[in-house]
Amino acid sequence: MTNRLQHKVALITGGTNGIGKATVHGLVREGARVIFTGNNIEAGGQIAEETGAMFIQHAVQDVAGWEVVKTAIREHFGRLDITFSNAGTNAGDSDIENVEVDAWKNLVDINLTGMMLAVKSSIELMKTNPGQSSGSIILNSSINGFLALAGDVTYSTTKGALRLLAKSAAVHLAKTGTGIRCNSIHPGVIETPLIQSAIEGAQDPDAARAMLEGIAPVGRLGDMEEIVSLVIYLASEDSRFITGSEIIIDGGSTAGLPGV
Repeated sequence: MTNRLQHKVALITGGTNGIGKATVHGLVREGARVIFTGNNIEAGGQIAEETGAMFIQHAVQDVAGWEVVKTAIREHFGRLDITFSNAGTNAGDSDIENVEVDAWKNLVDINLTGMMLAVKSSIELMKTNPGQSSGSIILNSSINGFLALAGDVTYSTTKGALRLLAKSAAVHLAKTGTGIRCNSIHPGVIETPLIQSAIEGAQDPDAARAMLEGIAPVGRLGDMEEIVSLVIYLASEDSRFITGSEIIIDGGSTAGLPGV
């Protein structure tokens, strides 16, 4: 532990599994006081017990529920310095011909409106920080914000939209002198429990792993801790001149034409 985030308060959405869970652990190790949200009460309770972080059951698209989250942060911590808006899903998605309207609306509600609500709520809290308005907001997008998936039209669309959500917010926050930064990160294929399950459930797990590893020129899957390290950097004062940026962390997957 280097205590790079000592005395800072962090909010993480989608914190009960995968990258979100790893980030709860990582930010606590760096000295931050963490509040995290998600739908899985059992997982949330276990992570809270392991880390000392505070868990609140909340779905990011629940507008009224954001008032509960904001009240808890005010009452228990008195400030907010970092938000890692991570919650998202591709459940029920399909290609443009077959995607159901209800599935489209649900994914947009979670992946895009939920992110917007996280940004708005975070700004409201960060502007009232004791001493002065300040903070760092980090949106977890994907390389699918740059390169679309034919079979996941809604996921691809929402992940692309997050790039401009972050930029619009960043420019507004800078021009109005808030001292609050906003950036988006774009992971490639990361070895999360979801990816591990997909590999293990494939007809040929070795071939499935080789295919996924081959997406990145470096020849491997990303590690969740590599994403956590990027979040810690963007949350820290070391990145204080970075705002409105889209940072790709994909082992070179989007840097060139595949197979050429």
